[in-house]
Amino acid sequence: MTAINDSSLSNFVLDATRGTAIALRKGQVLSITNLQGNQVVDAWAVMQSDPFEYSSMEHTRSVNSNLFFQLQMPVVSIYRRAMFTLVGDTTPGRHDTLLCPCNAAIYRELGCAQYHRSCTDNFHEALQEQGITLPFTPASLNLFMNVPITEAGELDRVPPRSVAGDVLQLRADADIYVVLSACPQDITPINGAQRQPADIGLSISNDNAKSVPEEAK
Repeated sequence: MTAINDSSLSNFVLDATRGTAIALRKGQVLSITNLQGNQVVDAWAVMQSDPFEYSSMEHTRSVNSNLFFQLQMPVVSIYRRAMFTLVGDTTPGRHDTLLCPCNAAIYRELGCAQYHRSCTDNFHEALQEQGITLPFTPASLNLFMNVPITEAGELDRVPPRSVAGDVLQLRADADIYVVLSACPQDITPINGAQRQPADIGLSISNDNAKSVPEEAK
């Protein structure tokens, strides 16, 4: 587990199945590269000034009037303040806001008798490295996750539509910690048909003038 502070402006690799907490100042841009194309990244944000103000998927859906997270949409806090905005996306888009972060109970349901890493564990471990403890796990934004919804309202879980090298760019709209988890799921195909979690590339920039195009390729 590695915490990144705002002075780390070079490339960084988040290991498969692990998490990190990244301190961003307002205006900085975090680039997330799907190195293999198949990896889902669970994401949260907490305010640096008050970690009990955290990203809210229910309010984000309400503000954006959309079940999915797409280009130019903000993620907002429980007080409906913008925390970060998706300003670059080379994927087909439509990142999931509905499914919960995996936890120990889910892996028990899937037949794991021994400990299995989870996005929930990654969230809390990453925040602890920043000296923050929260007694709950907020709902996650599930970047790259492909969860189509049928007309009957059913949710499917299928491999990501992203490809190797696809990039997302998140612009901080406040001084925040962004918490990321390279999802450890290796039982269902949510991380690809091979069910093999992969590393994620990260970088931070103070200027998005040379960012990826603002429209998905």
